[in-house]
Amino acid sequence: MKRTLILGGLSAGLLASAVVAAPAQAAGDVASDSLANTNLAAQQVAAFWYGEMKANLIGATPYNVETQVVGKHVSTGGPTADTKPGIVPAIGDEKKTTSVSKNVNLPKTSGKVFFIGADGKPHWCTGTSLQSSYKNLVATAGHCVYDTASNKATLDKWVFIPGYYQGKTPWGIYVGKQAFTHYDFDVYEDGDRNYAFVNVYNGVLPVAGGTDVDWVSKPYPTKALAEKAKAELEAKKETGYSKLEIIEYIDHWKIVPVGSPESKKVDVKWSTFKAANYGNATNPQGPSYKPGTGFNETAISQAEFRAPQGVQDDGDDYWLNDSTYVYSKKISGSWKYFKRTFWINYDLDYKVKGIVLSIGLKDVGRLGDNVGGQGLAYNQKVGQSVYVFGYPSGKHPDGNHAFTGHTLKWTYGKTFAAKASDIKAEEIIGVKSSFTGEGSLGSSWLAQYKSARRLGYLNGVTIGVADTDKNNRYDTSVSPYFDGETYGVYKVAAALWSGKIV
Repeated sequence: MKRTLILGGLSAGLLASAVVAAPAQAAGDVASDSLANTNLAAQQVAAFWYGEMKANLIGATPYNVETQVVGKHVSTGGPTADTKPGIVPAIGDEKKTTSVSKNVNLPKTSGKVFFIGADGKPHWCTGTSLQSSYKNLVATAGHCVYDTASNKATLDKWVFIPGYYQGKTPWGIYVGKQAFTHYDFDVYEDGDRNYAFVNVYNGVLPVAGGTDVDWVSKPYPTKALAEKAKAELEAKKETGYSKLEIIEYIDHWKIVPVGSPESKKVDVKWSTFKAANYGNATNPQGPSYKPGTGFNETAISQAEFRAPQGVQDDGDDYWLNDSTYVYSKKISGSWKYFKRTFWINYDLDYKVKGIVLSIGLKDVGRLGDNVGGQGLAYNQKVGQSVYVFGYPSGKHPDGNHAFTGHTLKWTYGKTFAAKASDIKAEEIIGVKSSFTGEGSLGSSWLAQYKSARRLGYLNGVTIGVADTDKNNRYDTSVSPYFDGETYGVYKVAAALWSGKIV
């Protein structure tokens, strides 16, 4: 796992306002990638996080990805507006409302996005519910959706959980369906465009599922294949497999020669033995039979020969039971007595046996209906005040662990123009903040935040942190500058329907 972006050489300064008459043409700047593109895939993703008593959620760690891009194309110039300033009102604020609160009430729209990182382990960032046509949109940092560490298109098993707290999912899990970002970030990992908008399906909560205590897999021709299947099932989290073991499965339709690998001799009834020899074994005293079939024979005493009958008998053979044959035979003038049983050498397969717990899911509705959605502001004058809401975690450079990442935190300040040479980012903004980088990636920057209504306008997302005064304590968070091209990406994402998964 790479380390969180720590910005070096951060320069700051207020920008003069700029007005560009013509709106940016953003349609060609939009990149889109699928996350879970079918209902079944989405159900499996949700069950993965709910499975094993939410062990993956509880055990997830804050994402600690590095976003440095060296020797690749990035944008140039300072953060300037490319069109007139614009806003998209928050859900519930489509009509002007006036409310005042003296307290800073935390937004219900904030939560954590969970996913599997390039290291194959569960991680999280901060995310925010956003206004959209179908109330199904989440905003976060681009590298909390797109896999910049291993260069895969997107991160696996991506979900958003508003209000998440130590395994609790109060409004359900919202599985990502489609991710949108700027073309320059998707292709060039341009730090100036490090943001993403994700459409999510309706939320789901777990309900009682079914339990099969005698679950058995299909047969596997070798034990090695069965062991591999067992390991895959144990690693599979969307369904709870437990107490798995390998059991033998005898293929009674396949007789193989003695000594064949993955085979086993099995004692059988005479009728089964006779059928396996295609009716040729009419005499149980026969000297030989079809390859892969045969008998075990032991010499017995006259008393043993006669004892099962309980009385004296002059017969020289009989069936002790349906699988054991005894007979007498005169050899060199003396009577000898024998007991014979029969076997078949069958091909041996293997199955995986155990307990499986299936997780049921119920639909809880659209994200925006449950927690609301922030508005969007773009091409805003640098120098405005913003609240930053996120889940900071990790240590400061001096080792101080100020935040746990368990609860939503906030900070407040005015934005300023910034540059970050580490990622060749020339069009970003900063705000004074003590947030540490781990966990705070994707934090929402909300302008004109109304504490009483818990709503405002998203005007940035945290993509990194910096120690600008070199005292070994982070003091600045940075975000891409939201301009007309940002709005163009948002507008495409905001129009996509996603629907239910159950």
